[in-house]
Amino acid sequence: MMRRAASAGLAGIVLMLSASLAVAASPAELISAYRLKHGEAKVVRDATLDRIALEQARAMADKDHLSHDVLGSFSRRIAPSKAGRAAENIAYGYENFEKTLGQWIDSSEHRKNLLLARATRVGIASAKDASGKRTYWAMEIAGDYEPKPPKGKKGGERLIAGAKEEPVVTREVVAAKKPAASKCHISLLGLCL
Repeated sequence: MMRRAASAGLAGIVLMLSASLAVAASPAELISAYRLKHGEAKVVRDATLDRIALEQARAMADKDHLSHDVLGSFSRRIAPSKAGRAAENIAYGYENFEKTLGQWIDSSEHRKNLLLARATRVGIASAKDASGKRTYWAMEIAGDYEPKPPKGKKGGERLIAGAKEEPVVTREVVAAKKPAASKCHISLLGLCL
């Protein structure tokens, strides 16, 4: 009888452990699942976008200030990614990514960024303020990595060195701790709309 109870207990522990491991999806997988449910392509982690997100999260945590401009303009910060289009979501308050993602999903402007058309890459990072009590999050999402052909040229031709490329279009959104109290804005190439 004891052997059967111990065996059943062990089986229960293994089942709970495997269930919890299956639930622990990465941030990119969680974002991809949300995007796939809404007709967009999945995204993969990108080292450059991860670095940009980490710099943003650390700067906000160091200054204990939620702002897209804490390190300068988004257009300048995202330029090293060489993306044709990009967006950024920031937030503070939640310690885990799942709750932060839920906060962004509950905000229409943040959802637009999560569902950025033709996005293929993402970078995600978090950092704690000096007190260790507040967690800041940054997510960079980007796509259109292939340069567009100049106007009047056929699609198969390559962009000539030094030719003017299409401008990077960015949409920035700010998240506050509680979705209902969040302040959001959109900017296009640094201009507030």
